[in-house]
Amino acid sequence: MKAISLFSGGLDSILATKLILKQGIEVKGVFFYTPFVQDKGVKKRAEELGIELKIVKLEEEYIELVKNPEHHYGTNMNPCIDCRALFVIKAKEYMEEIGAKFLFTGEVVGERPLTQNRPMLRHFEKRANLIGLILRPLSAKLLEPTIPEKENWVDREKLLDISGRGRKRQLALAQEWEIKDYPTPSGGCLLTDPTFSKRLQDSFEHNENTIRDMEFLKIGRHFRDKQGAKIIVSRNVYESKRIVQLAEKGDIPFKIEGIPSPVTIIRRGNLSADRQEEGIEEAKRLTLRYSLRNKGSKDNPQLSFFKEFK
Repeated sequence: MKAISLFSGGLDSILATKLILKQGIEVKGVFFYTPFVQDKGVKKRAEELGIELKIVKLEEEYIELVKNPEHHYGTNMNPCIDCRALFVIKAKEYMEEIGAKFLFTGEVVGERPLTQNRPMLRHFEKRANLIGLILRPLSAKLLEPTIPEKENWVDREKLLDISGRGRKRQLALAQEWEIKDYPTPSGGCLLTDPTFSKRLQDSFEHNENTIRDMEFLKIGRHFRDKQGAKIIVSRNVYESKRIVQLAEKGDIPFKIEGIPSPVTIIRRGNLSADRQEEGIEEAKRLTLRYSLRNKGSKDNPQLSFFKEFK
């Protein structure tokens, strides 16, 4: 018998997967990669559990969901209800594709007030037309028995009754089962970060909503010139290289010659010549601010453009 794990790589999803594996059920994991996911260790964690992991990329479709959520946002730009519903719907497609009998998650009743309360757990089942076929192993004994439990596909007595935001029981289980590699709670989604959310809102307001735009939001210091063009100044060597990698036709990346300088880019640089000059002057001032220079030097700096994008 096969079951699908909605596998985030977080501790709750690891523990839920472990519980189902201990019952002799074949588990296939599915992880949803979006432009706002940070965690890069999910493959390793799936390998440590011995499960096959399918990675599903959600890009343009997901950006549109974030722009126009059917339900409200959380504290920041995180449309958690719509996000979770989409993941469950996509997981159902995979479940049907490989002939799995049910799917399960690491959700814990009461751990997240927006998405992990009883009414919302039922909502996700209805949205995906999976009533009775989503098992929550960590909280199963606090919920109505699911079809897998009623049909004795899983032993309900070997499932748990965890609830609330405290994580003592999960941490104790991790220690007992020698699980050491897992991220901190809520550490993987940039949409919950206040600074990133402000950048994202500004990006949407200026109709910057491509995958490339989202990648730029993850790096550098961000500014707007008077014409509304985005200026990004790198903070380290990695970001300098990344800016050049992401630059496309119409962007203007440059640095200051002769001194240790960040790489700066003016996005959407295909403006009129006059407007470009204004933007470059503003970007030059910002670049100098964050350059390492001797007192009195480079009052009128020379710019070194990356010619392939000029």
